[in-house]
Amino acid sequence: MSGFSVTRRQALALSTGGLATLATPAWARHALLDDGLEARADAVVTAFMEKFDTPGIGVAVVRPGMAPFLKGYGVRTMGQAAPVDVHTRFGIASNSKAFTAAALAMLVDAGKLGWEDPVTQHIPEFRMYDPAVTAMMTVRDLLVHRSGLPLGAGDLMFFPASSHVPEDALTALPYLKPARGFRAGYDYDNILYIVAGLLVARVSGQSWEDFISTRLLRPLGMADAVPSRDLLDTPNVAGRHARLGPPVRGMGAMEIVQPDESTMMNAAGGIQASVSDIAHWLSAQMAFGALPDGERLWSREQAREMWTPQTIIGASNGPTPDYPIRPVTTTYALGWFCQDYRGERLIQHSGGLSGQVTQTAMLPARGIGVAVFSNTEDGVSAGIRNALLDHLIDAPAFDWVNWLDTRVTASQQQALAAISGGIDTAPDGGPSLPLSAYAGRYRDPWYGDILVSQHQGGLFIDFTPTPAFKSALTPWGPDAFRTNFAKDAGEDAIVTFTVADGRVTGVTMKPLSPLADFSYDYQHLDFTPVR
Repeated sequence: MSGFSVTRRQALALSTGGLATLATPAWARHALLDDGLEARADAVVTAFMEKFDTPGIGVAVVRPGMAPFLKGYGVRTMGQAAPVDVHTRFGIASNSKAFTAAALAMLVDAGKLGWEDPVTQHIPEFRMYDPAVTAMMTVRDLLVHRSGLPLGAGDLMFFPASSHVPEDALTALPYLKPARGFRAGYDYDNILYIVAGLLVARVSGQSWEDFISTRLLRPLGMADAVPSRDLLDTPNVAGRHARLGPPVRGMGAMEIVQPDESTMMNAAGGIQASVSDIAHWLSAQMAFGALPDGERLWSREQAREMWTPQTIIGASNGPTPDYPIRPVTTTYALGWFCQDYRGERLIQHSGGLSGQVTQTAMLPARGIGVAVFSNTEDGVSAGIRNALLDHLIDAPAFDWVNWLDTRVTASQQQALAAISGGIDTAPDGGPSLPLSAYAGRYRDPWYGDILVSQHQGGLFIDFTPTPAFKSALTPWGPDAFRTNFAKDAGEDAIVTFTVADGRVTGVTMKPLSPLADFSYDYQHLDFTPVR
């Protein structure tokens, strides 16, 4: 069947839809229906996998007073026999953000920083586009998506992999123009979590990767987990799969794709972990930082901080017959989304990489945690998560497979409508100058250089920091061209040259597809010629 892939934007939307103080969990006040969990999980996962051609799934369920339920389904990579098991590593992507928040919480406990400290107190060279915002930006602000930066700003430095390093985030930020006022609303970003990783390093004296390994992963018993994809040393790693078209990514047959994210973004999304690992993490979260032996990773006070809503994302009138878990309010805390789920408090996050989507979710009042890891971009992990949560709280029956299928159909129709004008037919118009006049080196102050050259009778573009982004340019309207990247290299761009007085004075871009993932933020680039 044709399918639908989930961008980083859609992974967030699929999983999101009042804060109580942290007390001892009142698990005893609730009936926990655990009978038949494995049978129910098997039925749910099998139904989703069959409907959406999913190669593999990993599931973890944590319940009070019981050993975690852990199970792998299917294969790591389509066409190969190696199975997904409870130790198969997945890229948990933005689920890593809660680990970065926990690292900072531990440093707050240690008295090495405070949530309201100005970032410049610890990173003096930190700058935002607006000097007033630079002065006001606190440690807390790094984590809560209210800086005023536009959605996905700066992501092109690390999706796909490039030569950029984490410190380049500090160089880039002064040039990323805000989309709204400081603390005026919600726009999801990754780049400030990269800065948060640098802050962990500045204050602790360890790299973010070393801090996460020694202070979190090892004490938690996350024996399979590593803080960066380049540290994987096992073949037991989930493959990646996506639908690459036609007509656009998100449609067509399932195909194998390769990892393409840079290790620059580790603090925002770099951890690789198994469902066995994530069960330890969810248990520690619901124990407010306490380990089984009584040792503490972070205090109850910091647990409260990490789950306290900071930024309002949205509100609605609540559940509907076709979406019975639609939240009344959705907010963002420190590395976690907070919302209501069938009248209960849900703490959750999702993570999307090219070819994988993962979910973590907790109902703290019941001591229930659920994680679903998938080796595809399709939205199956969100549907499975919901079905398992519903089973665990004995919610009314609901067909989550049909729910996702309905969303797939609607999304495909919207996608086809969005591209009804065609993305394979060039607009009218063409170059106003000889091709040689477009050749040259152009520089954007946060991304770096592109090199445009003449090649085989046409033009060729090289995004010099990003090895995957090299291609011939096809004329695409007045003084504009489109890239033709390899099929699985990422979204193509429309490259528009500004011409004045017979010469090129600048270059701007936008994604070719109106459905492109927000991390291909070509629209934030503004190149000028390098003389």
